[in-house]
Amino acid sequence: MMKNNETLILAVIVFFSLVTYFLVEPFAHKVLHKHVDSKDFVYDGTDDIAQVQNTITKLESDKTDQEKIQKDEEKETLRQKNILESIVSAKSKLEMKKTFFADLKRISSLKGNATKGKDLYVSCTGCHYDGAEAMGGVFPPTLKNAGLIYDKNYLIGIIKDPAIISNVDHKFDEMVLHPMDSVKYMVSTDEDIANVVAYILETAPKAESLTPKIAYENACGRCHALKYENWTQLGTKPIFKHKKDELAYDIKVLEYEDAIKVYMGKLPPDLSMYTRSRSQDFLRTFIENPQNHLAGTAMPRTGVTADTAEKVLEHLKDAGDTKRHEREEIAIYVMIYIVIFAIFAFLWKKQVWRDLH
Repeated sequence: MMKNNETLILAVIVFFSLVTYFLVEPFAHKVLHKHVDSKDFVYDGTDDIAQVQNTITKLESDKTDQEKIQKDEEKETLRQKNILESIVSAKSKLEMKKTFFADLKRISSLKGNATKGKDLYVSCTGCHYDGAEAMGGVFPPTLKNAGLIYDKNYLIGIIKDPAIISNVDHKFDEMVLHPMDSVKYMVSTDEDIANVVAYILETAPKAESLTPKIAYENACGRCHALKYENWTQLGTKPIFKHKKDELAYDIKVLEYEDAIKVYMGKLPPDLSMYTRSRSQDFLRTFIENPQNHLAGTAMPRTGVTADTAEKVLEHLKDAGDTKRHEREEIAIYVMIYIVIFAIFAFLWKKQVWRDLH
């Protein structure tokens, strides 16, 4: 009887543990974070166009609802006027994005000339170099790893229209220009864009040189700190001999953070513990297109390749759990110990209870 009770208790514990792990926990994640399908880091405008179409659908639904409750059909309310203006604006944006991504596809099909692109690339180095001054609140990245880190379509798009390809065109207009807006006038023809991108891709370092740390620093590190990795938006914080030198460095970081606040609207969060509080799927799709999770966010699309995104996530795992690799190495020995201990525990139990069974 006692043996049967023990088996029943074990079965109940196992059952509810499995229910919690496979049903309750996934359901909680689904409620807290909507599911977003990844496009495998293919920047063809599918998401961008769909977002605008969804906006138009919602606005037209609001317009219909407003008309139903309107008592005087000859008198438009302010609410109706605003909805109609928003629909016109959204439809204009939809056509603009369709044209942009059609152009991007056409340019991507061209075979660029890296030799000709080298001469045009010189205009890029006026802003993109080590130690460059901040533009619009953020340091321009160096381009020495750009061909390895960023997707080809994104590189084309960032030259043709940086606000649209970054999916932050809602922040910019004719009065408020994107910090990189001038590039589309400096390198304007399809052939010139294809040539510059060909040069960037041809001069990119080999894939094996891209470490998780380099991927993070280039894709995220100019806006997001990692305090447990001693990383600030200015780079790895040095070890100072004198306190006044450390304070001077901290002041520079604070000044840069203030500039980012102006550009982004708020200071981007420290990402040290994000892999402990967010799922890998959430982080991956957020890197791919932040607007899918936070519509209207100021965070731009990073434009990285799928491989770069995986390396960014790898670095975030290391930052959030500095002993991860060491723990994984000893895990096999712990499991062996547990199995051996379980065997001896079972044999000991049989020995103690043998006269009662």
